[in-house]
Amino acid sequence: MRHHHLNGKKHDLHERWAKGHGRQEHRTQEGKARHRREKLFDANDIRLLILHILEKNVAHGYELIKSIEALAKGEYVPSPGIIYPNLTLLEEMGYIQGTDSQSSKKAWQLTDEGRTSLARQRDDVNAIIERLTSLGVLGDNRRIPEVQRAIHNFRSALNTKLSTDDIPQEALYKIIDILDQAAKDIERCPLR
Repeated sequence: MRHHHLNGKKHDLHERWAKGHGRQEHRTQEGKARHRREKLFDANDIRLLILHILEKNVAHGYELIKSIEALAKGEYVPSPGIIYPNLTLLEEMGYIQGTDSQSSKKAWQLTDEGRTSLARQRDDVNAIIERLTSLGVLGDNRRIPEVQRAIHNFRSALNTKLSTDDIPQEALYKIIDILDQAAKDIERCPLR
């Protein structure tokens, strides 16, 4: 296990790996939505994805972001605030290294130590990729025009009713029952 001294204090890099180093808070509506999506994948997941992508090719940080986005068909895009601190951590751990590049952007490649770590966690990597792929399928299905129309109509009807002052308790219970029943019907809908 490697230990580094930063600011005169001992830091266990593996502990930083486990704690999700590099996460940022977002304040805007778009930022809040991105933060909710980022919760789907913790920092360890991101590091494993980085190692997985670098196993195949040398890549810049931006290319790593685009590769992860492509796996999820645009439904998940890690922010630079997630990617770059984890690249630094992986480099400190000896799992990746910068390549000699004539470009101003730093390119990264996997080290032997990184390959060994990735091989030990192959099942975890496969599970993360499966989650990304599922997000892509979900996005594709949500973009079907009839599904979009039905979701829009549902939201409009619900928002119209819930924006009324002093909704009678009986009406509120009826809306809740309809929502619960719709959820049950969707859950039980056969896919084949």
